[in-house]
Amino acid sequence: MESTRAAIEEHWRASESGEIEAEHAIYAEDAILDYPQSGERFRGRTTIAAQRGGHPADRHFTVLRIVGSGELWVSECIITYDGVPTHSISIMEFAGESVVHETQYFADPFPAPESRAALVEPS
Repeated sequence: MESTRAAIEEHWRASESGEIEAEHAIYAEDAILDYPQSGERFRGRTTIAAQRGGHPADRHFTVLRIVGSGELWVSECIITYDGVPTHSISIMEFAGESVVHETQYFADPFPAPESRAALVEPS
């Protein structure tokens, strides 16, 4: 379990520093990456790396938490594209020490409605 967490932490560290080879070392050769909101599926470590490597935005990754055990792990992150933060959930499914399937969801921040102001506390 600790080795899986360390591999995920290394993935996000390499993502932040732009180390493409280290970022994608976590994926199995035939891994699948799904982006449900855009309907895209990327098959294979090489294809996953190519689509990320071609991203034109200045990207930064802030990991808020990593939880999981066994074959299923979830990372909650803020990914900043050209200075604009987007919340992201990454669900990684492992076989052995490699990710075989990742599903990543993205959500933009939105203003809270006034009607809930009395019920909330700052996060």
